[in-house]
Amino acid sequence: MKKTLLIAAAAVMLSPAAAMAERSGEEVYNTKCSVCHVAGIAGAPKFGDAAAWAPRAEKGIDALLATAITGIKAMPPKGTCADCSDSELKSAIQYMLDAAK
Repeated sequence: MKKTLLIAAAAVMLSPAAAMAERSGEEVYNTKCSVCHVAGIAGAPKFGDAAAWAPRAEKGIDALLATAITGIKAMPPKGTCADCSDSELKSAIQYMLDAAK
């Protein structure tokens, strides 16, 4: 009986329904990225600063995602969001790009 309960519990925990829902770009930005991007810490482009984001936007979202994944200068890989999926990071980057238009 205990073995059956343990197997059932493990199955529930590993099921797709139990997986964490993907966070929106705004949520990831507000909980992770804003730590540096509000104030421009260590040269991070400030949120909403069109001049700072324009040259980055020219590179395209895929190039920005690749940089975010590997890190750049003082920004560690995935910034402060080590648990973000690539999709969540991409959404956060798009959120920041859209705010800088």
